[in-house]
Amino acid sequence: MTTDAVGTEGPLTGTTDTYEKLIALLEERGAAHRVLEHAPEGATEAVSALRGNTLAQAAKCIIAMVKIGKKEKRFVLAVVPGDRRIDLAAVKALYGGTYVSFASPEIAEDLAGSPSGTILPFAFDERLELIVDPDLLVHPELYFNAARLDRSLALSTEDYRAIAEPRVERISTA
Repeated sequence: MTTDAVGTEGPLTGTTDTYEKLIALLEERGAAHRVLEHAPEGATEAVSALRGNTLAQAAKCIIAMVKIGKKEKRFVLAVVPGDRRIDLAAVKALYGGTYVSFASPEIAEDLAGSPSGTILPFAFDERLELIVDPDLLVHPELYFNAARLDRSLALSTEDYRAIAEPRVERISTA
């Protein structure tokens, strides 16, 4: 196994400094987790098949931008089960927003610290508010790409909630 040097990016691996930051946080907090290595994949359905988890256990992470009036905008890291879609209208309503959209790939990757398809269900950037759909949190473990296309994590849901401290709101639709 080869690992990129910390702080470097590779076309298949993503950003290793975000990966290392996550692993260090989980180990520091004593979180029950497993690293799963697999072929590079960012699509939720395909990577869930490689990992052997159900779609309902996969944390699909999307960054949305909500405009509140004419001058204020907020960025939301919305985390929903892999078998669901983000309900943008629900996200907009949570903020009393006037407009909501997916953040551009460039903004999303900057806020997440990793490429699309590898966004973590953790908000390491203070400009992001983390909101998780309650349907994801009913499973004992959740699965997600770990800021890399070739590595995922299986993480205790209880430990995830304790460490990430997400706002829990219904933000998904079938």
